[in-house]
Amino acid sequence: MANRETLTSARLQVLECRPGQQQVLLWDAKVQGLGVRATSAGAKSWVFQYEFGGKTVRMTLGALDAYRLSDARQQAEKHRDSVNQGRDPRVLKLEAVAADSATRAATAEEAARQRLQAVPASEAWAAYLVARKPQWGARHHADHLLLSRAGGLPAAGHWKPEYRTKPGPLAALLQMPLSALDGPVVTAWAETEGQVRPTSARLGLRLLRAFLGWCSEQPSYAGVMSADSATRIVSRSAREALGQARPKNDYLEKSQLASWFQQVRALPNDTVSAYLQTLLLTGARPGEVRALKWSDMDTQWKSLRIRDKVEGERQIPLTPYVARLLAGLPKKNDYVFWSTNSASGYITEPTKVHTDACTRAQLPGLTLHGLRRSFASLTEWQEIPVGIVAQLQGHKPSATAEKHYRRRPLDLLRLHHEKIEAWILEQAGVSVPV
Repeated sequence: MANRETLTSARLQVLECRPGQQQVLLWDAKVQGLGVRATSAGAKSWVFQYEFGGKTVRMTLGALDAYRLSDARQQAEKHRDSVNQGRDPRVLKLEAVAADSATRAATAEEAARQRLQAVPASEAWAAYLVARKPQWGARHHADHLLLSRAGGLPAAGHWKPEYRTKPGPLAALLQMPLSALDGPVVTAWAETEGQVRPTSARLGLRLLRAFLGWCSEQPSYAGVMSADSATRIVSRSAREALGQARPKNDYLEKSQLASWFQQVRALPNDTVSAYLQTLLLTGARPGEVRALKWSDMDTQWKSLRIRDKVEGERQIPLTPYVARLLAGLPKKNDYVFWSTNSASGYITEPTKVHTDACTRAQLPGLTLHGLRRSFASLTEWQEIPVGIVAQLQGHKPSATAEKHYRRRPLDLLRLHHEKIEAWILEQAGVSVPV
């Protein structure tokens, strides 16, 4: 092995090929087999040469600037020891590369696992809403937004500008990492929410269970949420903490109609007064009536188009008293029950106004949805066919004949609906000008 000398950093810096040479090798006198190769292109690298299996083998250790001189000597001595033990340094180098790759992969996998453990539940929830929205109705999607809202925003339409929205029932859970959601956490949440708003919390728990089930099916979240854990998280103890939903039974008796109409008709806000009376006399859902547009009224054929959460929309008769109520309202925008303060353009549910009116009428506990129940209950006095009432209120048909064979025209509905309205007004002592 020619050109052996004790290598120094200064000597290596000036090492270069002479004109006409492709490469030049300079061997270390201190460590046998260690050398530096310089090429005509200006590249310099550490090499190690040894005898193995009757052959001379030269392997590259790395670029010159990859090792200090002391480190290169140490590496060469390590390889020399391997040769003396009958082990090929090339194999050892491949094993080291494989071990390093495995270590890097394990490190990356652990980092990914830790990132997944720290994923906020709110992030997964946002992805869930985007993925599922095409399969949901508008009301169902709105429920998810309402129950998960963070709160603290100005309340639309509230007369006090400092009034802020409250966090939804699910907000506290969604602020936690997805991996932190377990049975005890959800049960503790249910016990707290069950004391203040059990009804909305029960809905929130059902939405949460569906959300966790979706997460268990997604490759992105399956590492922290399996199908089994999604089922165990929403445990029996959590459901029991929220209690059973009790059917509402608030409705107006025939004898209470006069008191109710007296207080509602005396309200200073004509729009709210007309809205409440329309609720009772149509039997529609509060949200369906609030979103009623002027274009939904057909005064020629005396009909109302109701945007129905079940069928999409339905037509009901525009009865005489309701037609008179609506005709007397000013037209401020596209909506019959308009509001200039609401972002939607129509009034928010006047729950407090109605509650106060019911208190004055000595009818505590009557809700807006109770007016819908009242309509259905009061029709029993006139023995109106159940199918007629169901079609007016937008209920799904409950029998094969109703579902597949009976299609009642608007004129037939009007015959019964006007009869219902006239009877209710008569019991309330409300006179209708001819």
